[in-house]
Amino acid sequence: MYALITYLKHVREEFAHIVWPTNRTALAHTLVVIFIAVVMAVLISLLDYLFGSVVSRIAGG
Repeated sequence: MYALITYLKHVREEFAHIVWPTNRTALAHTLVVIFIAVVMAVLISLLDYLFGSVVSRIAGG
């Protein structure tokens, strides 16, 4: 039990060293991640459609 209490004290000390982002920075990073995810989804969908079309033509369907 003593080890758990010591561990939690150390965790609390480490939390004091964390530099949390501002709301503006967090929002900007979130928007960048969403934008990249949307671009990747569109790219993958386009490639899937193109490769599917090529395979259909080769297979004669």
